Amino acid sequence: MNKKNWRLVLGLIGLLLISAGCSITTTSKKGDGLAEASIFLSTDSGDTWRPMVGVPTADGRAQNIGDLNVNIMAMDPQDSLAVYLASFDQGLYYTYNITNGWSHVGGLPRATINDIKVDPRNKCVLYAAVSNRLYRSNDCSRTWTQAYFESNAEVSVTSVIVDHYNSRNVYIGTSRGEIIKSIDSGENWRTIQRLDEGVSRLITSPLDSRRLFIATSHNRIFSFTSNIDTNPATSADVERNFLVENWTDLNDVLRDYDLGATFRDIVMSADGVIYLATEKLLLRSPDNGITWENIKLIQPNDQAAINAVAVNPKDPNDLYYVTNTTFFRSMDGGATWKTKNLPTRRIGRNLLIDFENPNNIYLGTIKPK
Repeated sequence: MNKKNWRLVLGLIGLLLISAGCSITTTSKKGDGLAEASIFLSTDSGDTWRPMVGVPTADGRAQNIGDLNVNIMAMDPQDSLAVYLASFDQGLYYTYNITNGWSHVGGLPRATINDIKVDPRNKCVLYAAVSNRLYRSNDCSRTWTQAYFESNAEVSVTSVIVDHYNSRNVYIGTSRGEIIKSIDSGENWRTIQRLDEGVSRLITSPLDSRRLFIATSHNRIFSFTSNIDTNPATSADVERNFLVENWTDLNDVLRDYDLGATFRDIVMSADGVIYLATEKLLLRSPDNGITWENIKLIQPNDQAAINAVAVNPKDPNDLYYVTNTTFFRSMDGGATWKTKNLPTRRIGRNLLIDFENPNNIYLGTIKPK
């Protein structure tokens, strides 16, 4: 069943639930049970929040995923209603319309999902990083096959990106420090770079998919350019397919800042500005990491505790970040900030902004330790 048909099915289930007097869309106040939820949605840029944790069932019995711990969220680049939730220890969930609730993805282990990406050219092709493996689905997450396997079970696939220009090019990072590339949508792989510490995150420039950035587990940042005009069916120059050029160590300029020891997040705005969050700082680079600016925060650096950063896809001056307890918004590029308590006692873990309707923001949470 394709994604369109799944939407029809979920829509019908949602209508059945509503007609039975059992809506899965709920509101709550901080302190009640629903407020301790895994996912919240704001439709007004973070001013108000609703827990959105319902799971549709054929018999109308109320179920939810409110107890999950959210690791990372991803949105289908072709359809902002399609959101994937990668959890700690409980596998992968998806929704094709948040008002219809969430569904569990079968065929993957009920384990920690390290990363999830949707092919920008084919919404039914997905990649999920789980432990020492990368899985691929060609049928909108109905079935999965193993695309990559690391023989050392202690080495994890930590990050995956799909080239938005030529989606045959897929990159993964590992906890051992490899950057590995496939030019045939995950059928075959080759290591193109090795680092001496684990890869925490790979991102690619929205302006030029040839330019990639690596954030390591120790807050080191690198960039390089990669050939994207690859075609394994016709190319006789195998080396060119995997060529790494302009490898740049961006850490000399970053030594001017006290980054701390813990990487938190790295994102790029639609106009190509990099935002790097560490345990102490929020930095911005307008020129691919050549220079950096320290964005002034309300808290002292040693109390910043940023967990995730997001930028409005339609307005690069509209910035957001979340800490364990607080949601922050700046509408002037970080010059001033508006703060709000989180709608929960849980820890703010992730932010995801709807690229079609940026007033819609998803907040993922985890339980305090």
